Amino acid sequence: MEDEEAEAVLRTVGRQIRMWREAAGMTQADLGAAIGYGEEMVSSVERGRRIPKPDFLDKADEVLGAGGKLSAMKEDVERARYPKKVRDLAKLEDEAVELGAYANHNMHGLLQTPEYARALFGIRRPSYSQEEIDRQVAARIARQRVFERMPAPLLTFVQEEVTLRRPVGGRMVLRQQLEHLLEISVLRHVEIQVMPTDREDHAGMGGPIRLLKLRDGKTLGHSEAQLHSRVISDPREVQILDMRYGMIRAQALSPRESLAFIEKVLGEET
Repeated sequence: MEDEEAEAVLRTVGRQIRMWREAAGMTQADLGAAIGYGEEMVSSVERGRRIPKPDFLDKADEVLGAGGKLSAMKEDVERARYPKKVRDLAKLEDEAVELGAYANHNMHGLLQTPEYARALFGIRRPSYSQEEIDRQVAARIARQRVFERMPAPLLTFVQEEVTLRRPVGGRMVLRQQLEHLLEISVLRHVEIQVMPTDREDHAGMGGPIRLLKLRDGKTLGHSEAQLHSRVISDPREVQILDMRYGMIRAQALSPRESLAFIEKVLGEET
């Protein structure tokens, strides 16, 4: 694992499983056979080296007679499953009453289909293992619960035109991604805009922008570069990002024009 918080959670869960197993007089092989997992998997979970699936915890809880104590750990384990930077960002998104984002290389993470996200992580270099790709995709898609939150936050996105045309994952994946944008754009609390490539004036040449306006009235920025991800809290820096994002939205196509533009690009792909 890549952070101490997740490691601590997995070690705690592993110790609990081992204690219940030993109290039941079972070996790791016995428990594995009883719940449909291999002895090595049980051993890895007990040592905090592997992340147990919800099914693992439910079955272990039943077999070991833990009375729901192991099953109750599923929520903590699920959070530990995701990378720390994703957990931190998801917490901020859960607190946001307004979120704005400009994306210039690919679809913003909150707008991605699972297939598109999987293709993106699949072309990363150095390469991810299949397990890490699965973990990253699950984490990204889980963040999209922000669309279903009540009360609904205002969510605005500006996508560079090239992100609508770059065939990440192939033409079929791109078509599905464009269709997904059209589906999301009808939500009353979501506005998607397109920044055409032929724009001469463009306030977003400095790169992607993400702004989060929280319930307590505070506004934060978020920056993600090649190898670094950080939250921007300095009011002066946030003010600059807010100004730039406002200009980007003004320079982009309107939400209605953008919807027609996406439909046009989708038509070209069929």
